[in-house]
Parts: sequence; C-alpha cells; structure tokens
Amino acid sequence: MRHQTCFWIASVLSAAFTGAAFAQTSGAAEWKTSARWHRSLKKAVQGTLVIDQDGVEFSSAKFTQRWVFVEIHSFDLSAQELTLTGYQNRHWHEPGEQRFQFTLSEPMPPEIAAQFTGRVGKPVRNGIPLPGVAAMAEIPAHHRMWSGGSNGTLRLKDGGIDYVTENGRDSRTWRWADIQTLANPNPYELRVMAYREIVEFDLKQPMSRDLFELMWDHLYAAGLNLFTSGGDEHR
Repeated sequence: MRHQTCFWIASVLSAAFTGAAFAQTSGAAEWKTSARWHRSLKKAVQGTLVIDQDGVEFSSAKFTQRWVFVEIHSFDLSAQELTLTGYQNRHWHEPGEQRFQFTLSEPMPPEIAAQFTGRVGKPVRNGIPLPGVAAMAEIPAHHRMWSGGSNGTLRLKDGGIDYVTENGRDSRTWRWADIQTLANPNPYELRVMAYREIVEFDLKQPMSRDLFELMWDHLYAAGLNLFTSGGDEHR
C-alpha cells in the first residue's frame, strides 16, 4: 500500500512538473506530415497531421479535427502509425471511446514523440525511444509473445525503461509514469506491467538484485526523493 501511495503521488507531481515545463517552452517545435485517416468500413481520408505546442490537428479537403492535449486520453505510436484516443464516446451502439487511426507518410522523429508524450502527460504507448539518452544498464532481451516475439536491448534509464530493437519494430519507451509495477521472478525474467500493456522479457544476461532494487526505487520514488527501506518485498 505504501508503494502504491508513493507511486500515485509521484505520478501526479511528475505530470504537473512536466506540464509546467512544456507550458514554459513557447518555442517548441511544430511537426507535420501527410497522413491517411482510416475509417471503419469507409475509404481512408488523405490529409495533413500537425503536432504543435497546443495540440494535434488533422485536416483534409472536407474534414478537420483538432485535439488539445488535455482532451487526449492516450495514444499508441509506432514509427508511422498513430492511434489517438479522446474522451468523446463512440456512437450509442458502439462501446468505448472514439479512436482515430492514422498512417503517417514519414516516421515521427523520436524528439517529437518524446515531446508529444510529455505534453499529453497520461500513460501512453510510445514505440519510438529517444536515442542517445544515458542508461544505468543495458541487458540483451527477448520480448516473449504468444506468437513469435522480438530480440532487442533493455535500456534502464533515470527517466524510465526503453526496449530497443534493431529495425525499430516492437520497440518501446516507458516513462516511470507509464508503468504500474515491475516483477522479476528470477534473474532471467522481467515483467513490465504498464497501464497500457503488460510485456514479458526473457533476459539473455541475469539481472542482479541490486539493479532491480534500483529500478524499483526509481519507479516508486520518482520525483519525491523517497526510497524504500531494505528488506521490503518488491515482487
């Protein structure tokens, strides 16, 4: 319970500090690309997708939709695919919230993806890790899936966890605010239980207890400078 309380407080403060930081950055980069909006049972619509300091906009000859960041519930992002989920309900006979799926004509740069993630603030699924960020540790790993999987490298950073693959497919980047909890049942397994997904890794090199404890402290004490005392059970 203490860990859950610490994490909730850390997430709230982290989102607040992140929002404030971006609010002060008036010169943030604008990025745009041509894109196709995929509609269920209808022909895709060609238009332009823009991400600026205030939100996201898709415009075409007959349709324009804009989402300010506060109105974006979450998103799924890979190099050239973006699915936005807002708070607007779907039609009365369809469950859930409205989702807008786009295919981008060019890959979104990692820097833009990181800014986009920070501005939305809420848990998202971002498949474009930012390169060149210092890591506390790197471990070669296999992402275990029901069918197939992928091979890559887990990079454990001060700001979260990256999973990087050679071709970029199946890559992930999680901020600590995106992760609900972690599990390390043995030195050769790691489970990342994020708010948007659960991902299991087979580690090709063992993870030390000290390294897992360090990750645990970063997750539950992020932004608060609170650290768990020795002897607590973390798994």
